[in-house]
Amino acid sequence: MTSLARRLRRAAPASAVVAGLIAVLIGFTSSAAIVFTAAEAAGATPGELASWMLVLGVGMGVTSIGLSLRYRTPVVTAWSTPGAALMAGGLQGVTMAQAVGAFVVSAALITLSGATGWFERIMDRIPVALAAGLLAGVLVQFGTQLFTTMRGGFTVVFPMFAAYLLCRRLLPRYAVIAALAVGVTAAAVTGSLRPERAELALAAPVFTAPEFSWQVIVSVGLPLFVVTMASQNLPGVAVLRNDGYGVPVSPLIGWTGGVNLLLAPFGCFGLNLAAITAAICTGREAHEDRDRRYLAAVWAGVFYLCVGVFGGAVGSLLTALPAALVLGIAGLGLLGTIASSLASALRDEKWRESAVVTFLATTSGVTLLGIGSAFWGLLAGLLTALVTHGGRRARPGAPHRTTTAAAEPPGEPGTPVPGERR
Repeated sequence: MTSLARRLRRAAPASAVVAGLIAVLIGFTSSAAIVFTAAEAAGATPGELASWMLVLGVGMGVTSIGLSLRYRTPVVTAWSTPGAALMAGGLQGVTMAQAVGAFVVSAALITLSGATGWFERIMDRIPVALAAGLLAGVLVQFGTQLFTTMRGGFTVVFPMFAAYLLCRRLLPRYAVIAALAVGVTAAAVTGSLRPERAELALAAPVFTAPEFSWQVIVSVGLPLFVVTMASQNLPGVAVLRNDGYGVPVSPLIGWTGGVNLLLAPFGCFGLNLAAITAAICTGREAHEDRDRRYLAAVWAGVFYLCVGVFGGAVGSLLTALPAALVLGIAGLGLLGTIASSLASALRDEKWRESAVVTFLATTSGVTLLGIGSAFWGLLAGLLTALVTHGGRRARPGAPHRTTTAAAEPPGEPGTPVPGERR
């Protein structure tokens, strides 16, 4: 019995399980409403809407578990939130069959990107400082929301923040866990937690034969592909590499695209590498041992599967949880990642200005041509680097610095990359 308990504790450390739970909680509650809006724009029935949530949960669960176990790396996948927002406006007047056709085309292009390896070749040429600035820009809004939500949710968020600070001093490994427990308790005491609104309902897959309309493919399918790659997969790779995980990118992109392609007729769209939720599973809060943090992503996959099965209940859960609690725990869970990203972005003086430009442009939230600020921030940083340093030769005797985004993360020098031979 003791041996069994030991194995269970090793497979399910509390910090990793909670990190996976928080990642799924944030992923679903922060953008499920946008997915519902997109489905309704295509005229989805309640059964089809539940099918969307089911296959999205299954797709994210299978890829998170499978890829994390395969590479012993915390690989968390997600749906494309910018893609869902794009579809909420682009699917008006479109039939469900035409929408599914657009999903199939987008997924096929993502699969092709992984198979050909062109996306990974681009990522290998991006300096680590710019990738870190990009990640910090994506995550900083959640750090600021930790404090802006106190305006309307002080009685929930401030106790969470106080519990987090106290545990950082006494029990740093369990700071986020304690903050979540205090937040739920505070929400229950103040009456903002309404469990009676949650209703359990099983979801069933609903197959829709795809119809390929070139107008819908051009207006929805291609933009969905571009947005998913530029605004989602790009920062998703930055998260992994900023924390020193040298996992090959092409298989990750290829597998997410392939699973998406298989599940598209049931309503699956825009499966991609997660950024914000992945950062929760790659930090120290998930596990002190970096080689064991993949367990947090595995547990995130397990929770994805559970939520997907009860896809019909997701909407009711959105009304049961106070927004202040979700935003507050997201901000607390990402504080360490934001700090390490900023440190990495500013470490090398050569790339410092370019990294700051990347950070500021990404933080701005600017959207052009339907593409989010993550892409434009990186483009602005690369342009700055090209203009200020392009064509310059290194000074004689100057030390060589690697520009690959797989450089060591700050605070963990010399830690082997999982799978790396030494």
